[in-house]
Amino acid sequence: QLQLVESGGGLVQPGGSLRLSCAASGFSLDDYVIGWFRQAPGKEREGVLCISRGDRPTYYKDSVKGRFTISRDNAKNTVDLQMNSLKPEDTAVYFCAAQRGLYYCSLSGTNYAYWGQGTQVTVSS
Repeated sequence: QLQLVESGGGLVQPGGSLRLSCAASGFSLDDYVIGWFRQAPGKEREGVLCISRGDRPTYYKDSVKGRFTISRDNAKNTVDLQMNSLKPEDTAVYFCAAQRGLYYCSLSGTNYAYWGQGTQVTVSS
């Protein structure tokens, strides 16, 4: 059974940082492209950033460029999302997703078959 589990969410003040982690069991994340998505109350899910396989590029939603980064930790079998300079509009449930058989990732959720349960990020003073 392929499972993804997100962790690291919480409450942070504007301007603060959080690091989310997407951990896998049952498979190696290195064989998958990985995306991070978020969904705020009353809004549609949106792609935030994703990481391709190997040395291929990552892709970012414009509003998080320069603030969020994504990286693989193959030793831990995780994909981490470092979020800096957080804003109240970053408040959402954050999900990681995985797809095998691709080399380039995508910010479209329809390209991913496996999803985690989500972790809440709240940016508020």
